[in-house]
Amino acid sequence: MKNSIRQLPQWFAGGEVFAYPTEAVFGLGCDPQNKEAVYKILTLKNRPVEKGMILIASDFTQIAPYVMFAELPESTQKQILDSWPGPVTWLLPKSSHTPDWVSGDSPMIAVRISAHPLVREMCESVNHPIISTSANPATQEPARSVAQVREYFGDSLNVIEGDLGKQGAPSKIFHSLTLETIRS
Repeated sequence: MKNSIRQLPQWFAGGEVFAYPTEAVFGLGCDPQNKEAVYKILTLKNRPVEKGMILIASDFTQIAPYVMFAELPESTQKQILDSWPGPVTWLLPKSSHTPDWVSGDSPMIAVRISAHPLVREMCESVNHPIISTSANPATQEPARSVAQVREYFGDSLNVIEGDLGKQGAPSKIFHSLTLETIRS
């Protein structure tokens, strides 16, 4: 079954999970404020909530309520903003608006402003950040095609079809307080 981005606002509002192409792999997404939807993803992936998940957005205003950006030094703020939009995820201090089912057991939240045109269009269509975690069960390789998404999760999962970006690997992850590389 082919699904289009036009259906996304309905899925998002209805607490449904969906798969979609990102910069390098297919991701699973939902409304980060919908606890039941997030737990559906955790169940699909067999992933513990304590690990947390990434939020993706089309612009900074969508993630601003989730982070305490002003707590960071100006030079770090500039470095982060200069890396976006792009395949760079930052762990930022989370705000009180960030649900624990998104951040896990961390005082930080992983966020990315995507340059992928479809991802940006998705976030703009719901005017909100979206959960982004690789479309695969724990211990399996991330899906790189709709066929692989279907192999992992069956035909009932909503899928937004489109092309992957040109990245060969999932996004780099940096810690905003230490500037260390968490994933390269």
